[in-house]
Amino acid sequence: MVRITLILLMLSGFTFAKNENKRVYETTCIACHNKLPVSIDKYFYRYLLKYSSEKNVKSSMLSYLKNPTEEKTIMPEAFISRFGIKKRTSLSDKELKEAVNTYWETYKVFGKLK
Repeated sequence: MVRITLILLMLSGFTFAKNENKRVYETTCIACHNKLPVSIDKYFYRYLLKYSSEKNVKSSMLSYLKNPTEEKTIMPEAFISRFGIKKRTSLSDKELKEAVNTYWETYKVFGKLK
């Protein structure tokens, strides 16, 4: 009985952590991107086309979000001229990584193509 209780507690902790990651993504990333005319999935596809792998996409996104510059952006010049470069994130490294991981899991195409 104790073993079952411990397993359930561990699983609920995992569920809580997963929900917390999604909450940061939804309240921070989605909330801001919903104000732009380009849906958030389009950024993902641009990153995927340019950087190909999960490791490279995540690394590039983290680098850009920590220190956004024109040289690092994946958006076309016309978009930058109209909306500018985003401000540096206020998320901690841990929150930022969790948000990027949630973003990746939401839009990845690997394993979903038939």
